[in-house]
Amino acid sequence: MKFTEKINEDLKSAMKAKEPARLRTIRAIKSAILLAQTDGSGEEVTDDKAMKILIKLMKQRKDSLDIYQKQNREDLAAVEQEEIDVLQSYLPQPLSEAEIEAEVQAIINQVGANSMQDMGKVMGVASKAMAGKADGKIISQIVRKLLS
Repeated sequence: MKFTEKINEDLKSAMKAKEPARLRTIRAIKSAILLAQTDGSGEEVTDDKAMKILIKLMKQRKDSLDIYQKQNREDLAAVEQEEIDVLQSYLPQPLSEAEIEAEVQAIINQVGANSMQDMGKVMGVASKAMAGKADGKIISQIVRKLLS
């Protein structure tokens, strides 16, 4: 089943179950996918592109959550947290730090990196390999630690 079909089915089930947080989030996902389809490029939204859209939506929600928590707006923070929880159900399970470190070490060996000057090479490969599974900041910290 394609991702867009799954979203449509989940939208129907959320409507029937009267789950407002899930419904709101799934509508946001569907809206983002429709925008990507009609952006004029003529490209179809593949499952990979849909995952990138989900990652972008997740990052937006996390940024908003941080802002709301800093401003003591718990009412708005709760809404963002609900949407984050729904978005996480569509994303692959995130890797643990140990798994990220092992994968980064393998990439360092594969690329032949041995100093901080090679960080760009390692980050390019690592970001593609762990897209959606690990946060870029964590990957960057681990790459720095292993190369220094």
